[in-house]
Amino acid sequence: MSREWACLIIAIFCEIAWATTLKRTEGFTRFWPSVINVLFLCGLLYFISAAVNVLPVAIAYPIWTGLGGVGVAVVSVVFHKEKLSFMQIVSILLIITGAVGLKLAEVH
Repeated sequence: MSREWACLIIAIFCEIAWATTLKRTEGFTRFWPSVINVLFLCGLLYFISAAVNVLPVAIAYPIWTGLGGVGVAVVSVVFHKEKLSFMQIVSILLIITGAVGLKLAEVH
């Protein structure tokens, strides 16, 4: 795996962590949850910018946002006991399919 794809994967994990810790900040009124949230935000910005230094933005950004959103949905279902309808699950699977398709159709 290349460095830029590794950076993209790390950016996706930072995106998931940032989004899932956002609620715990309670509107940035809680100090430590807010600090942790901002650190994840800084990490995701650093790693996505490193990834798009080499990868086309037209590929990296949709993969980052799509898989980040999927990850947030999975974490929300597993850890926060949120419910998804059948159509929401199908739609999430379509996002994953699209992200894989963007990677597989990569122009060299």
